[in-house]
Amino acid sequence: MNNVYWVSELKQAVEKRLVTKTVSVLVDVYTKVKRYFNKMDIKGTCISSTTDEYGPIYVYETRTSRILSFDGQIYQSAMKLNDINGLHLGYTQAMMAALLFIPSTNTVTIMGLGAGSMVKNLLHSFPELNIHAVEYREAVVNITKKYFYLPDTNRLSIHIDDAVNYIKNTDFKSDIIFSDLFNAKGMEPKQVQPSYLHDCKKSLNKHGVLVLNIWNTELQSRKELDDLLAHEFENRLLSFEAESGNMIVLAFKNDIPVIKRKELLIKAKWLQEKMNIPMERYAKLLWAAQGNKFGVDELAL
Repeated sequence: MNNVYWVSELKQAVEKRLVTKTVSVLVDVYTKVKRYFNKMDIKGTCISSTTDEYGPIYVYETRTSRILSFDGQIYQSAMKLNDINGLHLGYTQAMMAALLFIPSTNTVTIMGLGAGSMVKNLLHSFPELNIHAVEYREAVVNITKKYFYLPDTNRLSIHIDDAVNYIKNTDFKSDIIFSDLFNAKGMEPKQVQPSYLHDCKKSLNKHGVLVLNIWNTELQSRKELDDLLAHEFENRLLSFEAESGNMIVLAFKNDIPVIKRKELLIKAKWLQEKMNIPMERYAKLLWAAQGNKFGVDELAL
């Protein structure tokens, strides 16, 4: 299907709404259009193709990158061949915004290993950090070790388990939980279960943060998730949209830390230099959009 088709569909839906006031028509077409344009035509050579009980796993290689995909159309993760520890997809960079609010990060849990981009960057950037990564597909772990250079270190514990089951039974407490649960169809439904959100909150340290990556989700499901998060975390939430269209949500176990804008930007600059990602951009974006939730205006002091 080409772009003209979708423009025509959207135009007809708008006209129909003007006549019938039927919002559901627009919602349906909006979702289809968003999913269509979020699909990326992966350029490169398929260097690995395997299938487990959950479906296919592909690895593509271009002149500069390796790409992990579960359907051959959508990037699940990517690695630059000349920077194997870098974070190169915008949404993974944006998820690191949680680090702005943690004074000292010692323990992290990552739900959904993917190609290991977040794991590798965090291990490389913070020598004292310990990470627990949960991945329910052992084949993904094997692919990540072979093609994406996942390090063998005692600072990384990998659990082959369902995220819901793991977080329900673990006694491990984290400063940050990164939840990035996706399959070939979009966001994993388990990520919006009330019991999962509750168990994630329980598994955070006192000042911990749950970070959720929301993408390719039906509008109604997003509304349900917003309501669940607001209830479970008592509205202690920050969110912003990354350039990729992913919505990044920070859910705080306790009160959102109060911070001055200058201090926020100083922390962002330090993280930016340490991790080689544009943290100053995300700090400014958070401040402009929701600084009233956590910020102190120095001019008002």
